[in-house]
Amino acid sequence: MLLHEVVATVAAVGATRSRRVKVDELAALLARLGPEEVTAAVGFLTASPRQGRLGIGWRSLTDLRVEHATTATLTVAEVDAEFDRLAVASGPGSAADRARLLHDLARRATPDEWGFLVRVILGELRTGALEGVLTEAVARAGGHPTDAVRRAAMLSGSLAETARIALFEPDGALQEVGLEVGRPVLPMLAASAATVADAVAVTGESSVEFKLDGARIQVHRRGHDVRVFTRSLAEITHRVPEIVEIVRGFDADSVILDGETLALDADGRPRAFQDTMARFGADADRSVVLRPWFFDILHVDGRDLIDAPLSERRAELARVVGDNLVPATLTGQPEVAVEFSRDALAAGHEGVVVKSLAASYAAGRRGSAWIKVKPVLTFDLVVLAAEWGSGRRTGLLSNLHLGALDPVGEFGAAGGFVMVGKTFKGLTDALLRWQTETFPEYETGRTAHVVRLRHELVVEIAIDGVQRSSRYPGGLALRFARVKGYRPDKSPAEADTIQALRALLPAGDSA
Repeated sequence: MLLHEVVATVAAVGATRSRRVKVDELAALLARLGPEEVTAAVGFLTASPRQGRLGIGWRSLTDLRVEHATTATLTVAEVDAEFDRLAVASGPGSAADRARLLHDLARRATPDEWGFLVRVILGELRTGALEGVLTEAVARAGGHPTDAVRRAAMLSGSLAETARIALFEPDGALQEVGLEVGRPVLPMLAASAATVADAVAVTGESSVEFKLDGARIQVHRRGHDVRVFTRSLAEITHRVPEIVEIVRGFDADSVILDGETLALDADGRPRAFQDTMARFGADADRSVVLRPWFFDILHVDGRDLIDAPLSERRAELARVVGDNLVPATLTGQPEVAVEFSRDALAAGHEGVVVKSLAASYAAGRRGSAWIKVKPVLTFDLVVLAAEWGSGRRTGLLSNLHLGALDPVGEFGAAGGFVMVGKTFKGLTDALLRWQTETFPEYETGRTAHVVRLRHELVVEIAIDGVQRSSRYPGGLALRFARVKGYRPDKSPAEADTIQALRALLPAGDSA
């Protein structure tokens, strides 16, 4: 199959809001793929190449200066082979090899194909071809029930491999996909609620658990062999020897555990999220020690537990992990759950997750069985600039550059604004149209991708917190920022200050 067929399908999917049309377009594409192409194509569609991260940054891609092809000739298989070569390039001279490979690939691609490949490589393909829609498309193309495809994908940890099985393996092959110690499973996800009482009203008798501000881990053990995976199913065993040793001490010969890891300070309180993630992503640094907490168990000593209720899984989990069980209280009473959530916040954690004790482990799904509750912080910030959107947002001003007031010039913008982050989250179609129509009235200049604005528009932004960052002059960045609405009632002078945001940094981080 030619790559341009994938690109055209992605454009069609991004141009519609209809889930049915998205599924139709994707199913038609999948049905035309050969068995040697399907895993690569699904990787392209989800911006998750079969080879994993290719180690290519934004600068390497944008610095390329080539004359692209005028005729589409690249095939899916050829691009997949080039990604193989990029993935294995390492050692002395590898930078030059990568540059040469990228240059050749860019030269052979049309402008549209290259734009698509850049988004695939950077993991920024926002077209509406999310895994849920693509799962339905795989089911339709292969003539299987969606639930069968979804279950196989969650147990194998790979929608791409599931698509190959669904499209090209004999009937019954999907049903043969099961849990396998050592092969990561897509993690179960949580919905959100505004209050703990709202969450308990949905889940009933619940396990109310600390929501730790760390990194999700999935741990597999068979005998002495322990493997640790991230939320995205990347293996990081070599980075976390302390977790490996702890799990080797558990009372189980084979086990699959779901949990979180984070670093603690000398007082036993959680260190900054950035500290945990820096240590989590390091191959050599051992100056910060990670501790694991586990909140679920999927398999133990030959028994699969994902279909068992949480009440049964928790009992087995407590037996296996002992003191490494995440703090929790079992209750169906909202007032008890609310008090426990206060304890979680007082201990320095994000909030709580409320989980139905009757629910099974729905890997890869975000349903109402798990509900997270975190305090929502809102700040009034000023729009400094906006970026032109892509996909369904092509032609619309979308991603906002956000600034906090620097009233005394502590960060070099006396009376002006210090950039603290970007977001396109929370923008409705109506807001996108309004921004595109209104922002030119405030324009002070532009590049091909960004329109700079007078610092006059105030927008209310919800965040989950802040973290240290050297990317912005204020030394911090917003976490999970999303637009709540514009505040025409407020002047820029009434915007929240960089000092107010920095006060959210954990003690010792604001210096």
